[in-house]
Amino acid sequence: MEEVRVEKRGSVYVIRFDDGSKAWLSFKEENSKLYLLETYTPEQHRGKGYGAKLVEAAIKDAKSRGLKIVPVCSYSIYYFLKNRDAREVLTEEYARMSDSELEEYFRKRVDEEKRRH
Repeated sequence: MEEVRVEKRGSVYVIRFDDGSKAWLSFKEENSKLYLLETYTPEQHRGKGYGAKLVEAAIKDAKSRGLKIVPVCSYSIYYFLKNRDAREVLTEEYARMSDSELEEYFRKRVDEEKRRH
């Protein structure tokens, strides 16, 4: 993957592509927690690791500011399923989940997102 730059703009982490499109991860900050709400990558850029770069930027930001992460969107949950060592930044409720509990939460969020869209 080419070198990418993730920018933080308001309540969104953004990657801007040469074709004018953007990938983004929206969040809200509340009570020393960073809620990862929704991730989007344009179709032509999917499967190339950009979603992971966005979540990694959120993790770096949370760690530097002493925040804990609440994964809400399905992609952020998927990221923590695949990257167990990154779970240290999650709030206690999510950090202590077993893989199967996290997978169940992931499936639930995917179903909810499908119904919404």
